[in-house]
Amino acid sequence: MTRIVPVATFDYVVFGGTGDLAVRKLLPALYHRYLDRQIPEDARIIAASRSEFDRQTYLAHVDERARAHVPASTFDEAAWRRFLDHIDYVSVDARRDEGWNTLARTLSAAQDRVRVFYLATSPDLFGQICQRLKAADLVTPQARIVLEKPVGHNLETARSINEQVGAVFAEHQIFRIDHYLGKETVQNLMALRFANALLEPLWSNAWIDHVQITAAETVGVGSRGEYYGRTGALRDMVQNHLLQLLCLVAMEPPVRLDQDDVRDEKLKVLRALRPITAETVAACTVRGQYRAGAIGGASVPGYAEEVESAEARDAETFVALKVEIDSWRWSGVPFYLRTGKRMTERTSQIVVQFKPVPHSIFPAESGAIEPNRLVMRLQPDEGVTLHLMGKDPGPGGLRLRPTPLNLSFAEAFGVRYPDAYERLLMDVVRGNSTLFMRRDEVEAAWTWIDPILQGWAQNSQAPKPYTAGTWGPAGAIALIERDGRTWHED
Repeated sequence: MTRIVPVATFDYVVFGGTGDLAVRKLLPALYHRYLDRQIPEDARIIAASRSEFDRQTYLAHVDERARAHVPASTFDEAAWRRFLDHIDYVSVDARRDEGWNTLARTLSAAQDRVRVFYLATSPDLFGQICQRLKAADLVTPQARIVLEKPVGHNLETARSINEQVGAVFAEHQIFRIDHYLGKETVQNLMALRFANALLEPLWSNAWIDHVQITAAETVGVGSRGEYYGRTGALRDMVQNHLLQLLCLVAMEPPVRLDQDDVRDEKLKVLRALRPITAETVAACTVRGQYRAGAIGGASVPGYAEEVESAEARDAETFVALKVEIDSWRWSGVPFYLRTGKRMTERTSQIVVQFKPVPHSIFPAESGAIEPNRLVMRLQPDEGVTLHLMGKDPGPGGLRLRPTPLNLSFAEAFGVRYPDAYERLLMDVVRGNSTLFMRRDEVEAAWTWIDPILQGWAQNSQAPKPYTAGTWGPAGAIALIERDGRTWHED
């Protein structure tokens, strides 16, 4: 059984409360925590945005939009109505003085409870919101602030945002969220490595040939076209999600499962990444952009048809990279990263490919021996598969074939486990920042990413086209196959 641990009474203030993230992810996540009786009955959720709504209008907005993102299997009409009773709304303008006094009055009766400010807004508003929170005397010792990714547009802007937020909130009050770190498989990666004697002795260049990390989506940019035009896949996915997964795979064992011990080890990995410069960027990276195609039998438009401004049309919707870590444990082991939109299927996974056996004792007619692989699926079906070689059952000689040992979390444990946002939203209330990025992590990641962006610009490396419904441009296949390897695609 999943053990539900209640949290302290809180006020959750969601800036950008009418936006897509709030209604699609945050409110459904909080509903599920309420459904599991983890949220106290006197807790409050306060949505804040510029929209001139009153409370009833906002609740109707939530009832129409957010409930559509709650699976039918977990939707309970009576519980949903009780959950809506916990939601309030305040019209606040992040760039102006309007609404801040109203927000202060709304929070004034509960000065001693945990107070979370979730900034589901554009990063360029982070600093302004923090300054206005301070001016309205809303920052209490029990306050926390959550920053959505990406924090900044490059190293310079990331430092500026960190300084502005850090001038108001102490580092232990700042939670830079990356929802990938809240996924069940990512949690199990820590358990697989550090709670079992089987894998950790093999977790090095002596036994591992290479590692692949893939985050593929079938959806396009949709209504996020202009945002995506300013960021692109490298900033939107690699700088945070994929680098964080790489850190958890590659980090040394922390002294203990403590928030700073874990983050110290991740920081060491980021600092050990071999720089990709203007001289190496063409050989180590591939940019792509989807064109019109078909997914699931349905025709879909190309990226250029979904964005309006000419500047936005230069953004990449796909990135593949060959990354190397200059450390004793990982020297000579390439990490292949790729992420893209409008790809063949929606999947996120980590593949650890072990080296082949040094010598086969079996005759040729037994079949080829494939190297062992450990596949960790983050979505859509979270779980772990270890691919081993086994004997094909039956008489007539010994024939070898790959045999998967599959652990599906949903099937193995027989319960619904919290999704990433559910776990992380409650960790903020607890003040547990283990699964959140520290300031130096964010800046170390940008320090590595910036030269890639500069190299693309210096070499005029434009995105290569790929047809929607495929695995990206041909260059991504060449990136890995010229090393004698291939992408894992089940």
